[in-house]
Amino acid sequence: MTTTPDPALPLVEYAFPGPLRDRLVAAIASGAKTSTSSLLVQYAADEEELPVVGSRGTVIDSDGRPVLVVETTDVAITRLADVPLAHAVDEGEGFTTVAEWRAGHEAFWTSAEVVAELPDGFALDDGTEVVLERFRVVGRSGAGA
Repeated sequence: MTTTPDPALPLVEYAFPGPLRDRLVAAIASGAKTSTSSLLVQYAADEEELPVVGSRGTVIDSDGRPVLVVETTDVAITRLADVPLAHAVDEGEGFTTVAEWRAGHEAFWTSAEVVAELPDGFALDDGTEVVLERFRVVGRSGAGA
């Protein structure tokens, strides 16, 4: 399945450019990563719409090159304390418990890069709303993965 990503599709960026993004994109390409999590508050801060089932986007690597086209298959909003194990495992980052998933995501969501994009005074707690998105790969760039 090699296609040329549609330039009309929105770009999909996982994490920030660098080693983490490269690992996440590789996990998507291998099929290990089929879900992702985002803070609901970040959508408002970035003035972005929530993902919609059936929508597609072009995943880019750390160099901004198109690698994959993904299609959203499910979207749910839940409290941080209620993220299910299946979602955590399907993120493809090696998490085997929700506690591991939460620790990894809290470290990312409290990093200087993320905090700079969030409203002043934002704090993570059990009630923080998280957007859980599931997706599938529907296309690959010939130059990418």
